[in-house]
Amino acid sequence: MNFMKKITAIALLLTAAGTSYAQDSEIHGYVRNYTGALTDDQGNFSIIQNTLDLDIEKTGMDMGFKANPYVYHYVDDRLDYGLREAYIDLYFKSMDLRLGKQQIIWGQADGVFITDVVSPKNLREFLLPNFEEIRVGITSLKADYYVGNHTFELVWVPEFVPTQYPDRESIWFPSMYPDFANLDKSQKDIRPSIENSEVFFKYSLLSSALDLELMGGYMWDDDPAMHMDRFDTNPQTPMPDSLVIRPQHHRISLAGGSFSTDIGGVVLRGEGAFYNDKYFPTTSRTDRDGVVQKDYAHYLMGMDFIIGGVNFSTQFIQEAILDYEDPVRQDEFENTMTFLVRDDFFRDKLTLELFTYYGFKHDDALVRPKATYEVATGVNLIAGANLFTGTEGRFGQYNGNDMAYFKLRFDF
Repeated sequence: MNFMKKITAIALLLTAAGTSYAQDSEIHGYVRNYTGALTDDQGNFSIIQNTLDLDIEKTGMDMGFKANPYVYHYVDDRLDYGLREAYIDLYFKSMDLRLGKQQIIWGQADGVFITDVVSPKNLREFLLPNFEEIRVGITSLKADYYVGNHTFELVWVPEFVPTQYPDRESIWFPSMYPDFANLDKSQKDIRPSIENSEVFFKYSLLSSALDLELMGGYMWDDDPAMHMDRFDTNPQTPMPDSLVIRPQHHRISLAGGSFSTDIGGVVLRGEGAFYNDKYFPTTSRTDRDGVVQKDYAHYLMGMDFIIGGVNFSTQFIQEAILDYEDPVRQDEFENTMTFLVRDDFFRDKLTLELFTYYGFKHDDALVRPKATYEVATGVNLIAGANLFTGTEGRFGQYNGNDMAYFKLRFDF
């Protein structure tokens, strides 16, 4: 990044901060150093990142606004900066309107995206960043209408934003991806238009006995289908002579919901979504396009409870392809579990946490121990690790990426 871009980024942040003080708005945020190293023999750094993240907010009787500019600075002097959110709120008697760039969070799941699909994802560092950094803000109009403890929410997204994937040179580039040597991106982009916009709806009930959400959406699949154009001179050979991969996003519709309830001190949670005509890759040589449409379901059941002052949480997650056929490359069922244990010590100054993903099919896992210590008011030292087990699957593919890290963060 050249010098002028760096100056522009810093000027934007300083201008935003100055404007907020001038208009008596609230400004808070954090400064963070994040350093991680691989645990292999060489011990190469996996990340050295300095972060400035600002939240500038003001709320009045009938309006409010929020701006969330951020800057990531890396060891090679590279800057990554932008606006995570920048929106205006308008408040009415029974309705709120929010217009601008915003993160929209739905559902009850921890560490998994099921009905939480309105905001796309930044997966350039897999699932390792905080989820507020994984979710990508999108320009949208959100309207909430309130009737007692019932809420009706409508979201209109005028411009499609896809999932962000790591570069091919990154250690987080998925090894399960096909060879992108011959890549045709001519059909990948979605032109912004009213016809190409996305619409989502959610109904919420918040009561003393039950939290309930029902949702639906007409959207573009954030993950492109990998169409394959095969050119064979000899159809008897196991692989085509030439293969061109054509990533393309397709329209899908989905419906789902989530709930949570407390039964005898145990919180039970559930969430599920049904997708109509989602595209999946196949291994069939007779299907020259390399993809097939199938209905798809993604759901979980979870529980949260406390034993002896220690917080526990677990979830069972299943992905199912309906009307399954053998040529589909993905398994008919993919089962995953998550486990969370957390406890506080020394008058809540020290928090110890262990979060784990486990995949049944490939016996692979991501194990994430973490310790957070409050050094001073607003200053936290965080030390942890990201440990991958297995050799295949969603987590096993990163078996060589075990890393230890520390973060020093000041919140103001």
